[in-house]
Amino acid sequence: MPHSRQHTIHLVSDSTGETLAALARACLAPFGNVSVELEVTVFVRTEADLDRAIARLRARPGLMCYTLAERSFRNRLEAACASLGVPAIAPLDPLIARLGEAFGRAPSSGVGLQHQIDRSYFERIAAIDFAMAHDDGALGTRLMQADVILTGVSRTSKTPTSLYLANRGIKAANVPLVPGRELDPAFFKALESGIPAIGLTASPLRLAQIRGERLEALGDTPADYADLDRIQAEVADARLFFERHAIPVIDVTRRSIEETAAAIQMTLRQRDEAAGDDPAEATEECP
Repeated sequence: MPHSRQHTIHLVSDSTGETLAALARACLAPFGNVSVELEVTVFVRTEADLDRAIARLRARPGLMCYTLAERSFRNRLEAACASLGVPAIAPLDPLIARLGEAFGRAPSSGVGLQHQIDRSYFERIAAIDFAMAHDDGALGTRLMQADVILTGVSRTSKTPTSLYLANRGIKAANVPLVPGRELDPAFFKALESGIPAIGLTASPLRLAQIRGERLEALGDTPADYADLDRIQAEVADARLFFERHAIPVIDVTRRSIEETAAAIQMTLRQRDEAAGDDPAEATEECP
């Protein structure tokens, strides 16, 4: 078979390696039928750390992608790759160089500069704390501090989406729609005060599958939790609720958490740009 061979890609970073890993996943996506194993070595900040990365490369030669600020480390790693006949790529270098040309200044060469503990860092931590405090409807006066309220029936990705948004400094509260249970008045007070809410929905078939898996794994929910008829009724009632309160809707059936978060951010931007326009326009469902 043409794609049966196992490929190895080495990711070497002097920081957390998150940037490299995300870039690798994005670039590998078009090659979904290719078998690839990522060998990740992070926090490479000493000669011993670099020796370990090179040893792993020699044990399993493969394409090398790295982000290293220390020039001597870069030289050693590139020399090791050359001796093995494997490519060495510093994927951020071309963009950094172009930015330097555009800004008319040389870039700093410190390690882990993208993870500085600055104001934005503390804003992200505060947003994560906020998302956890408001998971599954833990409401109260702090709900008025939310940047956005996510609402929907069970298993529409409200919690992971809230946490993903929190990593971008967006305070997202999570308010579930539970059959037979009235929403906390704090939710409606927040809407009246101008806090935006976004409804998350999914196809009943998809929700039935996800809930069925939860039933098997945990067994801590009602027996009809995964019943398709019940779910169809829940989704229909939620749609009516969203329409009644002019809440924009995002269908998460075929969306990843990242795509859902991006759609939410786009909806919030459109809301800000449309401030003062006909509010009915905001009820259109995101594609």
